[in-house]
Amino acid sequence: MYAIPVRHGFLLVNKPCGPTSHDAVAIVRRTLSERSIGHLGTLDPAAEGLLVLAVGAKALKVVELFQSLSKEYIADIEFGAVSTTYDREGVIEPMPLKPGWSAPEVAALQRLIADKFTGRIAQVPPVASAVKVGGERAYRKMRQGRSVELAARDVLIEECKVLSYHHPHLQLHVRCGSGTYIRSLAHDLGQALRCGGYLKALRRTRVGEWSVDDARVPDAVRWTDVHPLKEVLKSFPSIVLSDADAQHIRHGRDILLSIAEQTIAWHEDLPVAILVPVADGRAHARKVL
Repeated sequence: MYAIPVRHGFLLVNKPCGPTSHDAVAIVRRTLSERSIGHLGTLDPAAEGLLVLAVGAKALKVVELFQSLSKEYIADIEFGAVSTTYDREGVIEPMPLKPGWSAPEVAALQRLIADKFTGRIAQVPPVASAVKVGGERAYRKMRQGRSVELAARDVLIEECKVLSYHHPHLQLHVRCGSGTYIRSLAHDLGQALRCGGYLKALRRTRVGEWSVDDARVPDAVRWTDVHPLKEVLKSFPSIVLSDADAQHIRHGRDILLSIAEQTIAWHEDLPVAILVPVADGRAHARKVL
């Protein structure tokens, strides 16, 4: 007896170094013969590790609920040089050391990280990034030789722990919030130490509760690997709608129902809307799925 393919859900992919995140999505689209596939957050081509993909039209519509998930990385940093892109993909130049400079001991390095690079910090994204400046991607302006100035943004680094350190090589475990650039962390740490630094390798190991240990390479995925939306959305409040209420919701009408914020409305085993409470004990579809 054959398993029925799941048509809406999340898929864990282990992206290798080299391909872009878009390349990985394209491979999965071909492998599954499914066009409606997107991701919860990109990885740079030089990075590897976990990509969480939304498979199916309904899965794509709930991606917004997962944008604030924390992410975990293993980052390899090389001191003694700087890079135009803050990683090994850019032009790398040695940074001259001032007389009397000496490499910090691991305890001093961990204290610096705890004091300046843990918690909510101000971080300037790399110029070679997808951040928009005046409606244009920063990396496009950089490649055209135009001046690019990016403002610092508040990011959250929940944990930044030294895994190994033998100067000039440092390996960190980083758990951080959305929008954090590990390339900027590597660069800024090198500047703080006055020796320069860039990101030599990066592996994403977790996104929220999902681990790279459970992921497949893009061309080896199967429909049976897709986590169904029932599982993906289990942490959100939910309500099963009657046929009549489901019809009202699909036509944009509020229904008499007391609910919590961000309640997932289900009908015939599929999510049909994200509901929010409104006046008079009614529920409104913030988004029809």
